[in-house]
Amino acid sequence: TDKKRREKAGDGSDSEEEEDEENGNDGDTAAGEPAGTSKLNKRGDINILLCGDPGTSKSQLLGYVHKLSPRGVYTSGKGSSAVGLTASIVRDPETRDLVLESGALVLSDLGICCIDEFDKMTETTRAILHEAMEQQTVSIAKAGIIATLNARTSILASANPSESRYNPSMSVVENIKLPPTLLSRFDLIYLILDAPNVENDRKLAQHLVGLYYETPNIVEPPLDHALLRDYI
Repeated sequence: TDKKRREKAGDGSDSEEEEDEENGNDGDTAAGEPAGTSKLNKRGDINILLCGDPGTSKSQLLGYVHKLSPRGVYTSGKGSSAVGLTASIVRDPETRDLVLESGALVLSDLGICCIDEFDKMTETTRAILHEAMEQQTVSIAKAGIIATLNARTSILASANPSESRYNPSMSVVENIKLPPTLLSRFDLIYLILDAPNVENDRKLAQHLVGLYYETPNIVEPPLDHALLRDYI
């Protein structure tokens, strides 16, 4: 009788496994969780940090990208606050109700948010960027308003080294001196260094002076504007 019971129990387990395979359920799925629902939210936008010596046209690059991109916001880290980057709660002048007013990260959804002077931002303002750079959302819970806003944006930031000029004897992390949790959220870090070179400095000076001629000496860019816009 014991032998017959074991055979029946084995037949039952085999039939259950066959039913699971027919239904497409794996044994590794969590209990009570439908198969295929445990999907990771992958961030597809790239965050870039430009770090280098003063006078290397980092702000010009940010301004040009902002002008070229179809949708984006340009802001400075020195004059930005946590509320200005995420969202603020204001009172509507007509209805006198509390409403949400979007900040720079929310307004640049599906675009590019250019942040200049990133190293001049306060610690409170930097803490706001953790969620926006990784989860690409901005959560608000103020004055009885609880909302989660989309911030699917690429952040292009520029910063100066901690000693104003880049020190080659120190590592990149020691020169930038940003919190590790924030620095790890940048996918690309570019160093823009001002290496002394007589020929390059002469070309740069001639170009800057040539912009103020009666007939400006404008150099044609190597890339077409339409191609660069599509790339960005």
